[in-house]
Order: sequence, then C-alpha cells, then structure tokens
Amino acid sequence: MKLATYKDGSRDGQLVVVSRDLSTAHYATGIANTLQQALDDWNFIAPQLQDLFVTLNHGKARHAFAFDPKMCAAPLPRAFQWADGSAYINHVELVRAARGAEVPASFYTDPLMYQGGSDDLLGPCDDVVVPSEAMGIDFEAEIAVVTGDVPMGATPEQALEGVRLLMLANDVSLRNLIPNELAKGFGFFQSKPATAFSPVAVTPDELGDAWVGGRVHLTLHSSWNGRKVGMCDAGPDMTFHFGQLIAHIAKTRRVRAGSIVGSGTVSNQGVEQNGRMEWPKGYSCIAEKRAIETLQDGAPKTEFMKFGDTIRIEMKGKDGQSIFGAIDQEIAPLAR
Repeated sequence: MKLATYKDGSRDGQLVVVSRDLSTAHYATGIANTLQQALDDWNFIAPQLQDLFVTLNHGKARHAFAFDPKMCAAPLPRAFQWADGSAYINHVELVRAARGAEVPASFYTDPLMYQGGSDDLLGPCDDVVVPSEAMGIDFEAEIAVVTGDVPMGATPEQALEGVRLLMLANDVSLRNLIPNELAKGFGFFQSKPATAFSPVAVTPDELGDAWVGGRVHLTLHSSWNGRKVGMCDAGPDMTFHFGQLIAHIAKTRRVRAGSIVGSGTVSNQGVEQNGRMEWPKGYSCIAEKRAIETLQDGAPKTEFMKFGDTIRIEMKGKDGQSIFGAIDQEIAPLAR
C-alpha cells in the first residue's frame, strides 16, 4: 500500500491512503490519524489501511479525492530518529580519490552512518531554505526506509524484517561547512539541514521483484533545473543493504518504530571508454560530479546550487509509473 501525510496545520499532519497510480487518496480517519500512530500498532492497523487501499484502487472509496503532492508533508513530518548511512562505497571512493585520500579498509565491512536532525523534516515540495549560497548547497538523492521495532543485537536478516515502508530522500548538504565540522571530530551538524522526503511512503510489496535482498533494483532519476543529471541504478552498487544498515544501529541500542534510515547518495561505478573513465549514469549529488571532474580534468568546474535552482528526484517502476511521487524543490534564501 501507499501512504502519505497531508498538511493540516498540526505538527504531524493527517494520514492518507494513496492509490497505486497516485491519482486519488482517502483520509485514514477512523483507522489512524497519523503515520506514527499506525507504526506504533502496525500489526493491528496495517490490515485496515490495506483494506482501504484495495477499496481505493477499485474506485469504491466513498470519500476519495484527487491526490495533490503539494499538500504533502514528509510522510513522517517529525520522526523519533533519522540515521543516514553511506551504503554506496563508490561515492566515498570517488570523493576521497578526488582529494588524494585512500578509503580505509574498515569502510568496506562497517557502514558509515551519521545521526541527522529529525524534529523538522521537509515535505516533497517545500523550499530548501538556506542562509547563504556561500555555504555550498548540494542535493543528495537517496532511498530511505521506515522501521518498526527492531531489538538490540538484531542480525541483518532480522533487521530487514523490521522494514515497514520505503521512500525517497533529498539529504541536503552544505558542502562548504563540512570540512570545519569534520575537523572537530564530532561529525556533521550545521552542514546537514532539514532533509526532504517523497510524497508517498510505500510498503515493500509495492516494489514487487525490484525489492530483493534489502536493495531497490530500480533507477533513481535526478533533474537539476529541469536537466536530467542522474539516472543511477540503486541496486547493484549498494555495498550495505538496508538490513545491514539497521543492524548497525541496533548493535548497541533498540531501534524503535518510526525510525528512518537512509541509504546515502546513490552512486554507480564508472566505466572505461577510449582510455578515459566515464560515468554515463550521471550523479546523485554535485559533490560527486565535482569529484569526477577533478579525476578527469584535474579540477572541479560545476558550481553548487544557487537560489532559485530546482531539484527533482523520482523513481519509476518497470511500468514507467512513478512509485513514490517526486521530490520537487526550489532553493530559497532565509527570509529576514
């Protein structure tokens, strides 16, 4: 099934069930008011939401209405946890190679992860508000999962069973703030502002055979200012699957229902063409494009985002239809 949260003036919005083709929706009133409420009692509430989903898809829901992504908050407008991994080691390899640094051996066996802010998550069409262009504004196209309860010490296989929903993410980075923050030895903070999520979160069964081994085997599309810059395959180069990422969190703590876990920037390996490395599938963040330019030509030339720029992130199924709806945002200055 497919779920979304409509803005209603409250902090947590109103849960809606969305049709498979994203054309219609129906409030989940009487079943669950919010997505977190549904996650807290998933085994009881999910079958009721599924029944409404079936009725909606058959065109028999009495109070259905046209679905509007612009009315959506993030599926979880605020979450108990937002932890973002770096599951595509190719991305790490490129960025480090561009600055002449090696990838530590442990990066291939132990996932990288940071704890992001989860008290204020952005809807798919909300502006990305940034105080200054000089901060180095970058998008990051990712996949994320929402979990149920996962016990401490869970294996990757057990952790994977805790995946309740999947969605897309734009994990905005302020690149020019990152070096000084990392130099302090405590990781990201100001360099990682609010993350945006797709209009719709979907249960794994909606992906069919594209959901295999904790990975989504579909293409993630990124368009910057209307120009397609990334058509990256999300499955093959994902070093750590979502079960491994969740188990990494659960090594020393319980993971509670409503936790969001991100994949990190979706990235694909380059191929050699005429004696030169090329990346024909493009990129899911500007930092990676700049790393590629540095490796190819000795210096980056692509600038980071400016006020008024737009970013659209979307994933389509094998039938060509949008699965999660699109993240479609504009970069905006902080109002004074």
